[in-house]
Amino acid sequence: MLDLALSILFSSLIFVIFKLFSVYKIETFYAIIVNYIVACTVGLFFYEGEVSIVEIPKKSWFYGTFALGILFILVFNLMAATSQRLGVSVASVATKMSFVIPVLIGIFIYKEELGLFNALGIILALAAVYFASVKENSITLRNATLLLPFLTFMGSGMIDASLAYIQKAFINNSEVPLFSATVFGSAAAIGILIVLFKSFKKPLKINFNNIVAGVCLGIPNYFSIYFLLRALQNDALQSASIFTINNVAIVMFSTFLGILLFKEKLNSKNWGGILLAIISIILVARNNG
Repeated sequence: MLDLALSILFSSLIFVIFKLFSVYKIETFYAIIVNYIVACTVGLFFYEGEVSIVEIPKKSWFYGTFALGILFILVFNLMAATSQRLGVSVASVATKMSFVIPVLIGIFIYKEELGLFNALGIILALAAVYFASVKENSITLRNATLLLPFLTFMGSGMIDASLAYIQKAFINNSEVPLFSATVFGSAAAIGILIVLFKSFKKPLKINFNNIVAGVCLGIPNYFSIYFLLRALQNDALQSASIFTINNVAIVMFSTFLGILLFKEKLNSKNWGGILLAIISIILVARNNG
C-alpha cells in the first residue's frame, strides 16, 4: 500500500505544478518535453543494472514503450484542447474517469473477480469523480465538441490499461526503472521531433523558465508511474482495485491541495463527491486489505 500511496502523492503534485504553470506563464508544451527528458534521466539513474542503448530495443517491452510514448503526447494534446475549448473541469472528469477502462479489462479479460462491495465502490467512484470536479457554471456542449473529452477519456484509459498489461506480461521488478525511463524517453523523442518540425515555420526560442518548470514536473511525473507499476506488482491488490483507489484518491488529495495552496472554493456537489470518494475507497479496499 505504501507504493500506491506514493503514486497518489506524486500524481497529485503534478496537478499542483500544472496550476503553477498558469501562475508563472509557463509554455506548457515545451515544459512537458523537458519533463519527459528529466523523467527519463531519473529512471536511468535509479536503474541498478547496466544500461546499454543497443540492448534496450531487444527488450520484450520496448515496442510497448514506443506506443506509450505516442499515447503520452497525443493524450496531452487532447487534454489541452479539451481544457481550452470546454474547460478544465470537463478535461479533468474525462481524464480521471478513464480508470474504468483498465478496471473493465481486468474483469472481462483477466477474469478478475469483484465482490459486491468492490463493484459498488467502483460505481460510486465514477459518481465521486464527476461531483468532485463539476462547477456551478455549466458548459453547453455541441455534438462535435463531445469528441474531445471522449478521446481524452479513451486515451487516458488506454495508457492505464497498457501499463497494467505490459507490467504483468513483460516486466520484472528490477526492470521497472528502465521501463519507466524508456517510456518517458520515447515521449521526449516524439515531442522533440514535433518541436523541430514546428521550428521550420517558427524559430525556436530557449526559455529558461520552461526548462526549470519541466525539471520540477519531470521528477514527480516519473515517480508517479514508477510507484504505480510497483503497486501493480503487489498480488494483494487486484489491478481494478489499484486503479480505482489511485484515481479517486488523487481527486481527493489534489482537491485538498487546491484548497490549502490556492484557496480554491468547493461547492456542495464537490464536497458530496469527496464524501463519495471516501466511501468508494473503503468499499474497494474492504476485501483487499
